[in-house]
Amino acid sequence: MRYDTVKYCENCGVHFKTKGEECSVLCCYMTTYVPHSAGVTQNLIQQFGCEQVDHPPYCPDLAFSDCHFFLNLKRDFGRRRFDSVDSTNGVQQWLSSMAASFFEDGIHKLVFHYDKCLNNRGNYVEK
Repeated sequence: MRYDTVKYCENCGVHFKTKGEECSVLCCYMTTYVPHSAGVTQNLIQQFGCEQVDHPPYCPDLAFSDCHFFLNLKRDFGRRRFDSVDSTNGVQQWLSSMAASFFEDGIHKLVFHYDKCLNNRGNYVEK
């Protein structure tokens, strides 16, 4: 089992326990299906009593590259050239400079868009 999968699940558990909240929505993006790590994620979803929702067919508003995080990253770093070390340092500094509310807003927007998509049976397109 990959360490990052286990650590991710442990961090999710700590996050939910420290906030003292019950989970109503847990978004886990699995870009590839890896059987040995998918089981850990499935157990976490069951542990929190959450419902798993499959990613809908491609929808421009729900594409990973168009999410809140990447749009802002593209805005701040667009048209700039970096060597690999500079780009890594630049992104790390950018992430560190963002307030927690930035990431919280992004998650809320994602849940809102997913809800619209699911309620329209995958036919949701933001206009």
